[in-house]
Amino acid sequence: MGTHVVTGAASGMGAATARVLREAGHTVIGIDLRDADITADLGTDEGRAAAVSEVLERCAGRLDGVAAVAGVGPSMPDAGTVVSVNYFNPVRLLEGLLPALAASGAGRVVVIGSNSSTTVPMIDDQLVGHLLAGDEETAREHARAAQDAAPASVRATSPTISAYATTKFALARWARRTAVTPEWARRGVLLNVVAPGAVVTPLMLAGGRPEDLDADAFPTPMPLGVFGDPEDIAFWVHQFLRPEARFTTGAVLCVDGGTDAAMRPDAQPTAMTV
Repeated sequence: MGTHVVTGAASGMGAATARVLREAGHTVIGIDLRDADITADLGTDEGRAAAVSEVLERCAGRLDGVAAVAGVGPSMPDAGTVVSVNYFNPVRLLEGLLPALAASGAGRVVVIGSNSSTTVPMIDDQLVGHLLAGDEETAREHARAAQDAAPASVRATSPTISAYATTKFALARWARRTAVTPEWARRGVLLNVVAPGAVVTPLMLAGGRPEDLDADAFPTPMPLGVFGDPEDIAFWVHQFLRPEARFTTGAVLCVDGGTDAAMRPDAQPTAMTV
């Protein structure tokens, strides 16, 4: 059995993942703003550094896996916060924990993306560039300016939908680029992305009630006619974290009830052009 870190462990998909790992016999170090083994604000450099330091102390410098689940949704009022929490939180945390993951000889990492990165037509290419360049302050400023320039109707319903989809898009691209570098791949540390769709969590409900949700009236197709539960995501996170998952890295798995396939049936596979 191993030692795993789960961010966002106090609720939703993070809590479900922590529970599944503990039931499988693993030691889990949960991180969240409250009600967790480590309380830290992963939206700040100070919080990330403190979390990394405490994790390394608790695991004695050897870590078997990380599930980077913590994030905020498109109802968050500030796009700068979305940038810091959804992108720089997992990237900076994982950079700090990489030596401990490599020390295990078979480290496993899963980051939570979103099918919004492929189904929301509001990806901000400039913001993607700032994110992948690692420029947090410029990315925050750009995201806030773009939010202010968005149509009033968008700001009223999903004020940070573009920043949300874009940070998840950039995170998946970062993971695919990073997973195949020698610093990760040749040290046995595998990095994959689980991209959920509509999952009933506090983030999705945002003050509503589960019984008010109607899959057939949802803005995007729901081929199965049901929404996901946090446990549906936790199952696949656990599979990627297993030692047996030794030949999978750089993958992005949509766990969305078929939404991405319904909206973009011919997007994958896409033939490589010369």
